[in-house]
Amino acid sequence: MYEPIRTKSVHSQMAGPTPDFPHRSREEELDIQLAGHLAALLAVTDELRGAAPSEELDAAAERLAAQVARLRGGHPPVRAVAGQTAKTQPAGLHRRAHALAGRALVVAASRADTAAAILAAEQMDVHAAALEPRELASR
Repeated sequence: MYEPIRTKSVHSQMAGPTPDFPHRSREEELDIQLAGHLAALLAVTDELRGAAPSEELDAAAERLAAQVARLRGGHPPVRAVAGQTAKTQPAGLHRRAHALAGRALVVAASRADTAAAILAAEQMDVHAAALEPRELASR
């Protein structure tokens, strides 16, 4: 009734790994994703440092930079130069930082990276605390 397929399927598995296609493990993919989230959080932290310098933000930025470098195999992240940050409302930056820290926490938890998870959770707490007085005052 049906004619059999005479050619190989284009959907079949290849015989073996090919050197021209990069293969990464799940752990490597999570490392890349976590490094990206932490680097984005570092960028927002640097913006906050430019708007309102503080020792707490300086310490957090250094810890974030160390984690990003660790995840990237020792390559330090690109940092914003002081005075070249955009003029953005601090509340918006804190909201963005809180969201980025939450994303980093989820990836760190799935990766079982305790150091990154603790750092992300601490940053979520810091940015949530920075938002509380403003949000209560606006009600």
